[in-house]
Formats: sequence, C-alpha cells, structure tokens
Amino acid sequence: MAGRAVRVVVADDQTVVREGIAMLLGLLPGLDVVGAAADGEEAVRLVADKAPDVVLMDLRMPRCNGVEATRIIRRDHPGTQVVILTTFADDDSLFAALRAGARGYLTKDAGSEEILRAVEDVMRGEAGLSPKVQRRLLERLAESAVGDPEGERRSDAPRTRDRAGGRWPALGGAGASDGASGGRLGGVAGGASVDAGGAESPDGLTTREAEVLALVAEGMSNGEIAAELYVSPATVKTHINNLFAKIGVRDRVQAARYAYRRGIGRERNGS
Repeated sequence: MAGRAVRVVVADDQTVVREGIAMLLGLLPGLDVVGAAADGEEAVRLVADKAPDVVLMDLRMPRCNGVEATRIIRRDHPGTQVVILTTFADDDSLFAALRAGARGYLTKDAGSEEILRAVEDVMRGEAGLSPKVQRRLLERLAESAVGDPEGERRSDAPRTRDRAGGRWPALGGAGASDGASGGRLGGVAGGASVDAGGAESPDGLTTREAEVLALVAEGMSNGEIAAELYVSPATVKTHINNLFAKIGVRDRVQAARYAYRRGIGRERNGS
C-alpha cells in the first residue's frame, strides 16, 4: 500500500488469538497496529481514542459483541472501517455484521495475504470479503431472485446456479439457451449472448470482460480468475477495473449483483 501506514485496531476476547493477530499484522507491509481490545466496549473506546482506519473485529465477545460494536463504530466514527475476523460463517452472523456496517468479513482460517487484501479493499471503498463469504452472498442473492414475486422477469431475468450441472439456467426471459459449448456465457440483457464469437454484450463489455465478470460472480479471487483464463493477475485486475467503470459499480459484490440481474454466468458441461 502506498503512502502512510494503515492504522489498525484488533478486537478479540481470546488473549492468545488477539496477540497472535496483532503480531501477524505487525509483520505485514503498510499496517500499523495501534491498539488491541478484549471486547466490543474496549474496541469502541479505542476507536474514539486512536481513530484507526480499520478495526479487525471478532463477533462473539463479552459485554458488547462484535455486531453491536460495529454498529456503534460505523455510526459514531464513519471514517473507521470494520472487517470481521471470526470463526463463524453462518448466515445469521454474516448478515447481521454486514447490516451493522462491516465492509469486510473473513474467517479465522484466512492467511496473512487474505487479511492484507481485505484491509486494502476496504480502504479503497470496496468490500473485503473472503471467496467463501462471497459465494454465500451470491447464493443468497440467487435464492432471493428465485423467491421474488416480482422477479424482474424481463428479458434480462437473473439466473440462479444449477448445483447439479454447474450451469446458470435462466429464470425466464428471451434468448437464454442452454448451448453445449463449455466456455459460453449465458443470456444477457436484451436476450443477447456473450460467446467466443464476440456477440453483443451489455454496457459495452468485451467478451473477455464478460468472462471475467462471470467468474467474479462465482466468488473467484483475481488469482483464481487468472489461473482459469490462463492470463496474469495484472491482466485480470485491468479487466476488472475496466468492467467496473463500464457497468458503474465499486466492488465485487455490486458486480456480482449486476451479473445476476443481467443473467451473466458461465455454462459448463454437466459431466
């Protein structure tokens, strides 16, 4: 990260975990651990006193849990971002934390690079979510689309993942064929399709950008996308920056929502 170090507070009720995380973060470039809290109340006090850029927040803590502490911090100190770092990845914990204002959510099996990436993401105003959490959010988004009585059942109807076949079957709308081509992208807005032949795509996306968007919607990291498409991570980052600008989104969650609403997703052979 360029410029000054990002000031971080760590909040966890387990002493060994708290001290271990603080030590790990102290070894990462561009991070400065300015405080450590044993519960949510102490975390709120430290934020008021130290004005950190980011709090790494556990959820299950005494006196004041991580969700409530996040809500208070985001209300009273909007310049401080919160990244949840917890053992729990259940829906109740995840969505309560995000509703409280957390911009990132990691589980404690995250490595140092993933933690650093999440901090960098929230400092840029993006969502710092682990791939596992992204996938769960996208599953819930797909489930919501299926259950929506209005359904946006137009030609740009969203798609939900077919877990058995790995495809993205259309929820109605024109132009949503289940072609056998393994690398083809499904129907998009207006019934168009994006395929290897460079057919029409929404908002001026190139075929490659649409492919990258489909993989982002699956919750893949830049490195995973690079491996999937046999390109460099720097190339993936360039495609993501370009497609974000074209479709008018700020982070991967918004991009995934866009992909669902436009019906952009990979189709795979169901073997």
